[in-house]
Amino acid sequence: MSGHSKWSTIKRKKGAADAKRGKVFTKIIKEITIAVKEGGSADPDSNPRLRLAISNAKGANMPKDNMDRAIKKAGDKDGANYEETTYEGYGPHGIAIFVEASTDNIKRTVSNVRAIFAKYNGNLGTNGSLEFLFNRQGVFTIPYEAIGELDPDEFEMELIDGGAEEVEREDEVFVAYTPFEDFGNLQKKLEILHIEPESANLQRIPNSTTALDVHNSKSILNMIEKFEEDDDVTNVFHNLEMTDELLAEMDE
Repeated sequence: MSGHSKWSTIKRKKGAADAKRGKVFTKIIKEITIAVKEGGSADPDSNPRLRLAISNAKGANMPKDNMDRAIKKAGDKDGANYEETTYEGYGPHGIAIFVEASTDNIKRTVSNVRAIFAKYNGNLGTNGSLEFLFNRQGVFTIPYEAIGELDPDEFEMELIDGGAEEVEREDEVFVAYTPFEDFGNLQKKLEILHIEPESANLQRIPNSTTALDVHNSKSILNMIEKFEEDDDVTNVFHNLEMTDELLAEMDE
């Protein structure tokens, strides 16, 4: 299993756990709200970001009524205004941690993020300090069943033609990675093929990882989980190596 595969596997497992808690719906509602307000339209046909948010909502099995309510509420003048922000810092043992958030109260969010770093003996750094450690890429997860009668090899070629620089097959899904600038191109390619991904988003994938023993790795993951439990936090990325031993422990 490649480094990319380990990363995407753990993100999918985490996504499934979030779905059980309902947190994934909260994230999607925020994304819908931001998409409508920034795109200036509640019509997905003319708002690519909203179209993507709706696609992710469907992939997470969000009921249509929930989506419609979120879109309608996002268009209300008195609706919440969310601001997207990021925080960068280091956890114990020099593990880099990149936090993405959507918030209607920056002071609250930065206070919570700083407190978590401090609780786990980490340090909140300045924005931009970790950019060199992560490569921002588009990640598309497409179930085998979504491609219908298309030949899998031909489908891979279509993905590459649409901008994917790497395609992996695992656990009954295709995972396609695109450079940041080709994210929209691959999204359009899938729309042309009438294929709806299970999820499509931008992720910060580490250029290199740091391996720790299982005990210290679990401590880092506990810290990351604490960030993810915060309602304002939408994504957490890190450069901890997901070793086979650690993955085995997590599966137990």
